[in-house]
Amino acid sequence: MTTYLISGSSGLLGQALSDAARANGVHVARLVRSSTPSTNGDVAVDLKRRWLDRDALDRLGAIDAVIHLAGAGIADRRWSDARKREILESRTVFTELLASTIAEMTTPPGVFLSGSAIGYYGDTGTASVDETGGAGHDFLAEVCVAWERAAADAGVRTVLLRTGIVLTPKGGALKKQLPLFQAGLGGRLGRGAQFMSWIGLNDWIRGIEFIIANPTLVGPVNLTAPNPVSNAAFTKALASVLHRPAVAAVPPFALKIALGGELASTALLANQRVLPSALLTAGFAYSEAEVGDALRAELGR
Repeated sequence: MTTYLISGSSGLLGQALSDAARANGVHVARLVRSSTPSTNGDVAVDLKRRWLDRDALDRLGAIDAVIHLAGAGIADRRWSDARKREILESRTVFTELLASTIAEMTTPPGVFLSGSAIGYYGDTGTASVDETGGAGHDFLAEVCVAWERAAADAGVRTVLLRTGIVLTPKGGALKKQLPLFQAGLGGRLGRGAQFMSWIGLNDWIRGIEFIIANPTLVGPVNLTAPNPVSNAAFTKALASVLHRPAVAAVPPFALKIALGGELASTALLANQRVLPSALLTAGFAYSEAEVGDALRAELGR
């Protein structure tokens, strides 16, 4: 039986991936935060002690893929110095522990898929970037650089999952937007000119499965759709799918007051025009390559 070991399995993406894998007959084991050894098939991890339950790991036998998706939420709350440190360390410490553990395994997994984000590129302006692009210079870019560096020494095929905005009503940005748009109160953020790089949840899951099955994919892989859109175009598409008006605009100063200037500028108002060249070159076929199609599929319209 194929076995995946997944961290962040209680989060939006981890739970969706786990459910899809189980539906396909994959045995899913979870990396869970705990200070005591595991007895139920999970693998306990204690980041404060830099400890992972190796006995539970050994009991799993052969592991086809380790998929590491854990990390503190980026936009869950304002960025204090303490919160920024938590965002960084929740990624780097866990990733370093996993990479070093994999490197020491007698029978290592076939592939290590380590989470990252398109925040790696920073604000791309109006230019498009793909996996060959350099790192940005803002906080999220610095986090992604450190996060990816932490995965470097696993000693197996390692793929860095640079994920864009995942469209699903189950969570993330779309879930937060839906009530306003359904009430006819939705609108663009600022001028709406900033580019968004998105992917439907279904294609994100299919992309993970495609990466696991394709040994030519190594290093950074952008998990985005091939057609980024401006925030204004996204707003128009979502309003059209919901058959609601969306004529409002949230001024930048309001976002900065609500979320803090750095978070708003970096996560909501910056340009992210990111192309999935690695997936396209490897032959991945998107189910929904246009944002309207993805929204209709995800919202069942």
